[in-house]
Amino acid sequence: MLDSAAARETYRVASQPMPLAPSSTWLTVLLGLLIALTSLGTDSFLPAMPVIARDLGVEPARAQLGLTTFFLGVAAGQLAWGPLSDRLGRRPTLLAGCAVFLAASVGCMFAGSVAGIATMRLLQGLAMSSGPVIARSVVRDLHTREHAARRLAQMQVVFGIMPIAAPLIAGGLLVWLGWPSVFGFHAVMAVAVGAAVVFGLAETAPHERRSIHPLRIAASFGALLADRRFLAPVATLLCGQAGLYAFLANSSIALVGAAGVTPVEYSALFATVMVGQIIGAWLSSRWVTRFGIPRMLRQGARLCAAAGIVMAALAWSGATHWTAVVLPAMVYMFAFSFILPHAIALAMTPFPQTAGAAASLLGAGQFGLGAAVSAVLGAVFDGTARPMAAAMALSGIGALAAEAFRTRASRDPRGTH
Repeated sequence: MLDSAAARETYRVASQPMPLAPSSTWLTVLLGLLIALTSLGTDSFLPAMPVIARDLGVEPARAQLGLTTFFLGVAAGQLAWGPLSDRLGRRPTLLAGCAVFLAASVGCMFAGSVAGIATMRLLQGLAMSSGPVIARSVVRDLHTREHAARRLAQMQVVFGIMPIAAPLIAGGLLVWLGWPSVFGFHAVMAVAVGAAVVFGLAETAPHERRSIHPLRIAASFGALLADRRFLAPVATLLCGQAGLYAFLANSSIALVGAAGVTPVEYSALFATVMVGQIIGAWLSSRWVTRFGIPRMLRQGARLCAAAGIVMAALAWSGATHWTAVVLPAMVYMFAFSFILPHAIALAMTPFPQTAGAAASLLGAGQFGLGAAVSAVLGAVFDGTARPMAAAMALSGIGALAAEAFRTRASRDPRGTH
């Protein structure tokens, strides 16, 4: 359901001959696929890291460089795609991202060294970051607050399929065709997403387009970063997401090494963890209009803290069985699905004219954090799950503290800045 006649008219006037209806399930599926592009780039790469390390004769931590550069590319790309889409429109900007995504994926297929893969992964991250930025901008073009949160949560259900499907597909490709085939899979997805955008997505950007002069972009970013309405929910989001990145960065080398699972078994275990995310996102989409955004954020932060603390306690007590990682991580992902869509909706709702810039800052913060977490955990990895578990515990506690601060700040009568 659209929230305003103006948003409905924007979509109708700009529509292409065969657009998906603004309220349709298929539009939700397409937007969910767009926000899942970065998950595709991450989750299908994780099972390949040990294989790349083995085939290229390097330490597993060296292969993790391809994950770190991918996160850096995603963080940097999101700063550009949002303002560009505010100026040029959502569709042409997204199609440009798909074209670069295709080229970088082909480059990864033929890279013969860790350095070559890392370089192409940087470019891949730059390109694939266009998906979540523009998908969130489209949601803000059409919806606000609880309605935006509900659409974002529905998109998270679609998104949740990717962390299950991508590692399973990658695991099969690794067995039969080797690691270059994983990047071939990326290339096929780039073509498929581009075609879906051409035939299914209408233009939703406001008719009044924003300037892309660097000073104007910097001013937009500065205004957002000075506004408590943006910063407070983003703090909760980033603290919770740090735990997710800790799991992404270390889970494959920890489970394949310390727990003794195979890369294919790891793919199945990773998919099991992500079932928690799908269940959480589905419940989140149903409960947010009933309970409201603040309550969903509080409950999500509490569960993240509890799951992280349990995982850390198990890891530091010497538990090495895969269940000591997988079960707490599943609960953590379930809980984080209560935080992600609602924090984003709360952060973006006050800024309809700079939705692309707001989405860019959100994404840059998320994946800049991902790059930092990946680099730190790669440096301190000790062959066990302890560094990852400690990071997830600290992240959950941080999310709980940030949410308590946001709640107090929202009651502050002194204003929003």
